Amino acid sequence: MAGLFLALALFRLAEPGRYYFDEVHYVPAALKLLDLIPANREHPMFAKEVIAGFIALIGDRPLAWRIGPLLFGTFGLFAFARFVWLLSGRRRATIVAAVLLATNFMWFVQSRISMLDMVEAALCMVGLWQFAAALRARTRGAARGHLAAAGIALGLSLGAKWSSAPALMIPGLWFLALRIRENGWKLVGRKGAGPIPGISLVEAAFWLGLLPLLVYWATYAPAMFYTVRPTSPWGFIEQHRHMIALQDSVKKPHPYRSYWYQWMVDWRPIWYQFENIDGRQHGIVMLGNPVSMIAGLFALGWGLWASLLRARRDVLTVILLYASTLGIWIVNGKPIQFYYHYLLPGAFLMAVLAFALDALWQRKDRWRHLATCTLVGSVGLFVLFYPIISGAPLPTKEFYNFWMWFPNWR
Repeated sequence: MAGLFLALALFRLAEPGRYYFDEVHYVPAALKLLDLIPANREHPMFAKEVIAGFIALIGDRPLAWRIGPLLFGTFGLFAFARFVWLLSGRRRATIVAAVLLATNFMWFVQSRISMLDMVEAALCMVGLWQFAAALRARTRGAARGHLAAAGIALGLSLGAKWSSAPALMIPGLWFLALRIRENGWKLVGRKGAGPIPGISLVEAAFWLGLLPLLVYWATYAPAMFYTVRPTSPWGFIEQHRHMIALQDSVKKPHPYRSYWYQWMVDWRPIWYQFENIDGRQHGIVMLGNPVSMIAGLFALGWGLWASLLRARRDVLTVILLYASTLGIWIVNGKPIQFYYHYLLPGAFLMAVLAFALDALWQRKDRWRHLATCTLVGSVGLFVLFYPIISGAPLPTKEFYNFWMWFPNWR
């Protein structure tokens, strides 16, 4: 699945040959980073360092701008599948979850643009995968390796963008909850206590708490060598106050501004590109797959029932991940928000939907056919919408109306 996703996303990756949508912010910032000139200081640095690294490696051209997010998006899809497998042990649900994420439009579109979000989301998936692997490790040494990898990935994810912060807290809270379940409120004491025998609560706090913060702060190292207004190695709090102030200063209304409840129902997409290039009209719309995104909302209802009445902890985990990564935008005071902020919640919603479809397939009545129809419909719509999410040349300027089913999609 990851290989097929990579092949589809690579096709015409270098088109358009100029910046589109928010590439106008992040690619120039990456270029300035190569010269140690401050730019785009309201966001963390790691994703811009990735973009800058590929520009330094293969030159300042469209392929270099976009190949980093694409490689992260592909690996993030693989990590997501591994996380679902280790979380549930359900083969069919794992395969379906990977297919649903690959075809939910958002993961594909965001993997093909030089922005920060895919680096952040992919590393979040890697961190969750490695933590789940640590829980299933057979030896203490292997568990430590997975925990270290999880801590590094979580720190780098936060170093790409802050949107993943709620999900990055889940592994530490998960470890604590499992510890309490096994030992009661006596968190320390018995040697070899779980959930990972031989890994104490203090050691887990290092791998899942302190290490990510250290890695996160290390991503700011280039800023400490800026030629103008360098960041102090000891200025952690000051740096973040400045970043928050810069983010809160953006209050000018934007035509693509939207709200979290609109994201859930696919109400307000974003046109990343719509322009004439060499005599042919091209368009890229950031939209959620209508089948899987809306079906996922119904799956949330089933998921709550399965979590509370059937003790499906795997389902509860992905629901908590969905709720936390969406909830940060509900309570966030940031005045301007966009649909692409639904990237991580939308990914976890695909896992909830996969578990729901897997449960339907286990039934012996006609309802099991609903699962097949949902999966086929999701893949079918991806094929149908592929031209307008991949920037393919359109026959005429008005041809985009074929995909614009509702007035609010325009």
